[in-house]
Amino acid sequence: MLLVTAPDAADAAAADQRRIFAAMSESSDDRDLVLVEVLGTAVRGASDGAAGLRRAYHLPVDRFTVILIGKDGGEKLRAQAPLSFATLSRTIDAMPMRRNGER
Repeated sequence: MLLVTAPDAADAAAADQRRIFAAMSESSDDRDLVLVEVLGTAVRGASDGAAGLRRAYHLPVDRFTVILIGKDGGEKLRAQAPLSFATLSRTIDAMPMRRNGER
């Protein structure tokens, strides 16, 4: 899961991360990566509430943050700027479940 948080839906970094995610899904469907956005009080891509996700993942309300979460539920990568296609791909491809061919 790629978890993105921003103060609102108009946040430029969130829009950049959304574009990077879209490029990843077009080039490789086998990574099983889903995008969850917490934009202000709205959540896209999950049924959880914004406050609960912010608490669970220690997400700020006032700035952009992106977290890559593995299938094991563990945080694999966190950044305050959009993660590049190359960084995401490299990190995902290095995960044990991915290396073992599990999906």
